[in-house]
Amino acid sequence: MVSRITRRKAVSSALAGAASLLTVSYSRALQAQVPRLAFIGTGGQGKSNMGGLGKMGLTMAVCDVDSARLAEAAAIVNRSRPGPVIAEKDYRKLLDRKDIDAVVVTTPDHWHARITIDACAAGKDVYCEKPLSLTVAEGRAMVNAARKHGRIVQTGSQQRSATNFRDTCERVRNGLLGKITHVEVGIPGVNFKGPPVADGMPPAELDYDLWLGPAPQRPYNSKRVHYNFRFFWDYSGGQMTNFGAHHLDIAQWGLGRDQSGPAKIEGTFEYHPEKWFEVPMKCKIQYRYDDGVLMTLAQGDGTIRQGTKFIGDKGWIYVTRGKTEASDPSLLKAPLPSGAIKLIASSNHHKNWIECIQSREKPICDVEIGHRSATVCHLGNIAARVGRAIAWDPVKELIVGDSEAGKMLSRPYRAPWQDPVA
Repeated sequence: MVSRITRRKAVSSALAGAASLLTVSYSRALQAQVPRLAFIGTGGQGKSNMGGLGKMGLTMAVCDVDSARLAEAAAIVNRSRPGPVIAEKDYRKLLDRKDIDAVVVTTPDHWHARITIDACAAGKDVYCEKPLSLTVAEGRAMVNAARKHGRIVQTGSQQRSATNFRDTCERVRNGLLGKITHVEVGIPGVNFKGPPVADGMPPAELDYDLWLGPAPQRPYNSKRVHYNFRFFWDYSGGQMTNFGAHHLDIAQWGLGRDQSGPAKIEGTFEYHPEKWFEVPMKCKIQYRYDDGVLMTLAQGDGTIRQGTKFIGDKGWIYVTRGKTEASDPSLLKAPLPSGAIKLIASSNHHKNWIECIQSREKPICDVEIGHRSATVCHLGNIAARVGRAIAWDPVKELIVGDSEAGKMLSRPYRAPWQDPVA
């Protein structure tokens, strides 16, 4: 009897060991194919990214400085996968982990650069929401970090992965509209939920000092955090960087300016009469490219429809989410010419990033592209703040002949956070 029990135990032990080896083998194979992801920032857009990317990668961790949001995000992940998810409020603890391959950054804009650069240095690939940066200098530092460390960095400008935007840009690039003379870009007005409120104490669930991070020290105000952060210069650039990062990005794509930008920027701006927020409430900006193309952006005045309209000497095409129109419907049906320029095709922005992590090819909205498109937004805001036209050198990435405006290409970080462009 003892001998039989021993054999049973031995067989059981052998089977358990084999199963364990199979599990480890499967786990390693899975890890080789499916990136292990951490989501940093779990607000509205953060949850959207979790929903999309969670189906394509293995969610290992969530991170948020708001403990209520963090707990909600962890609960969402735990419902969809076995085992507890890692939950941290400080992103640096996640970057130290060897079981995380890539991070998704969906924080307020003033955190994008620091987290992305740190993630690249830690050997993580990055999906960073638009606008890529808070300043032009930050954007260039992000590109440099991605290249130095060989990381795949996708900018969350998902319109590049929508067929109607790509099709429009291909038609523009292949001359179906003739010579492009003008581009019109429309973005919405400010949707700040006013009126303002007095400063107060941060709620217990929010680590406000960590929320501020590299931004200047300010008293807590409930109208400056979470969604409303985008209407204050310390953290963002208003609808110019919120929606401009989408529609100006398409303009850059259609004009073939992904590695460049405009040469002159000027405009008129209107601010809230009671100063509920800092960014322009309405604006009209003109961007002039070195080949003479004029791009006009209008915000909140109803003169230009939201989206992007390319105008050439043979007609126009207007494109926005879910809609494409043309001066002549045949412009949308005509075949492209022989030997046509074909743009990168992606049907899913999240999937494109995952595939590029595996192939190590640049994604459809690589960090350089995101930087250049964000730069167009930042230049418009700089012209707004100084109240005059500015000249831009897109090769040297410098404002020419205006030292005051030039200083706005970067901003110092609050100690002890290290400024990536210092």
